Amino acid sequence: MDYKELRKKYPEFVYENFKIESVNMDLKIEFSFSCGNIKFTPFVIIKDTPNLDPEKLNVFAFNLGMVELLSYWKATYSPKIIIKSGYLDEWQKDWWKKLYTKGMGQYFYENKINFKTDSFDILIDSDKKFSTAGGKIENNILMAFSGGIDSTLSLDILNKNSESFGLFMMNPTMQTREMADNYKNQQIIAGRGIDPDLLRINNNGYLNGHTPISAYLAFLSVFSAYIYGYKYVVFSNERSSNEGNAKFLGEEINHQYSKTFEFENDFREYSKKYLSDGIEYFSFLRPLYNLQIAKLFAKNHNHFSLVKSCNVNQKSGTWCLTCPKCLSTFILLYPFITSTEVEEIFSGNVYTNEDLFPLLESLVDKNKVKPFECVGTREEILAGLFLSVQKHDGFDLPPLLKMAQDKILSKYSDMLDKSDILLKSWDESNNLPKNYERILREEIQK
Repeated sequence: MDYKELRKKYPEFVYENFKIESVNMDLKIEFSFSCGNIKFTPFVIIKDTPNLDPEKLNVFAFNLGMVELLSYWKATYSPKIIIKSGYLDEWQKDWWKKLYTKGMGQYFYENKINFKTDSFDILIDSDKKFSTAGGKIENNILMAFSGGIDSTLSLDILNKNSESFGLFMMNPTMQTREMADNYKNQQIIAGRGIDPDLLRINNNGYLNGHTPISAYLAFLSVFSAYIYGYKYVVFSNERSSNEGNAKFLGEEINHQYSKTFEFENDFREYSKKYLSDGIEYFSFLRPLYNLQIAKLFAKNHNHFSLVKSCNVNQKSGTWCLTCPKCLSTFILLYPFITSTEVEEIFSGNVYTNEDLFPLLESLVDKNKVKPFECVGTREEILAGLFLSVQKHDGFDLPPLLKMAQDKILSKYSDMLDKSDILLKSWDESNNLPKNYERILREEIQK
């Protein structure tokens, strides 16, 4: 359907309410949204929670709903978002307007929505204010864990350096649970439930698209940290996420916006002002590029067979070997591991597939749209290709790597020097507490 038609038909999207209840020792939060005659009631369940006063949890539940609503509002792109479930001051409204605009950039781009001329407003229809939560901080780190390369690396490093350590997982796959079970850390598991009516109307032609899932995870993990008394909420978002994918209406569109340092800073400020000033949120791998992370990860042989970063085959636990994420991850890891290890991880070799050349070009060419996936920066991919060629000493190159040498790398003769610079780079723009910065620096220097 045309987005302008939908905006006329559904002029208002309403965040009606939220409900917190205890169900069989679990904490369940249900959200109520409406759009014309369409009602949505998604939920999230945090497993095995201690008994807490629900009044102290309202501020977290309300704000989590502010992120959750994006998955449902996007179906109609209603011009008015009306908040009846709680109060937002002007600073908060501006904060959410920024997240909705930048976090939904890919959605605007792919649905050809002119978000400048056809904008939206956030209107408050409630005087219900929620107090910032206070509480006793008893534990140290709560780390978001997905089972991918980045979070697995963080887990291994931090596990060696912390006695009080918990893992936060949302809708974990069997492989992720299997990896987490290798550690003795407390596991905090959340299950997010999508309202089936959203899937139904999407199948009937309503709008769909990417939402800033890492923003949702940021709010949910801080919520969980408060419940279980953790001081630090640690993610594994890296420096590479700051690079966008395309330009649209004069603005940079970034698939990974809610992983960027910009969002991290914004969220830290919001969390301390409106959620809990006793909880610190930061990204442990922020100073590093994906290429550096791949080199560090390659030192650890314990998880090669379990780690899965492919979004296409996430549930099946295999690498599809044809998507942008598989290609990017393969290129960045290949220089640092043996051929046997390549097969162990990927069950294949993407460098043998010449049909991936157009996709490879889109990963490195600034004149093309970078694939909307969590992939390395253009410079990193070029560096990975150069280092892959060096690994073969320029001889007996697999077909795709030979094409890359002949048609891509020949244009970037300075990349060999840049590869070394990238591998030694450290981004000083980060929020790492000094003790965690020391831990990461020592790991790099080993």
